Amino acid sequence: MPTQQGDLALLNDPIAQELLHSRIPARVAYVWTDGTPRVVPIWFHWNGEQIVLGSPVEAPKVHALRQNPKVAVTIDDNNWPHKVLLIRGSATVEIVDGVVPEYAASAARYFGAEQGEAWVGQVKGLVSQMARVVIQPEWVAILDFEQRFPNALERAMGM
Repeated sequence: MPTQQGDLALLNDPIAQELLHSRIPARVAYVWTDGTPRVVPIWFHWNGEQIVLGSPVEAPKVHALRQNPKVAVTIDDNNWPHKVLLIRGSATVEIVDGVVPEYAASAARYFGAEQGEAWVGQVKGLVSQMARVVIQPEWVAILDFEQRFPNALERAMGM
């Protein structure tokens, strides 16, 4: 029997691991200061327990996450059958000098080592500090459209 949707153990599922180590940007949803929803595609680094983002200190999401740390994250591919990782959790923000190490690691993953290093070198020339955003998963689900479907489809299929 597959692990129950919502269980953090799903982070160890092969589909979750594939998506967490992919070059697919995460889409991070958060609540803006006026209560409206926002979502941004962003590079991320998975450290084995948390999703870590690097962001300019003045980015709107940094301001909003300090007021309301609740987030939802999805990482999903475009190939059928779709693989989707859904995470809900809370974000903490800290300001660090220089480039967030996990941002540098994600640049290397997305671009490759040489181009990633060049990109980070350019960023170092633009910012003296970055926001390190750490998302702590609190709820996890996987959709694979083979064994795990959205709830409404599962009900319709009598699952």
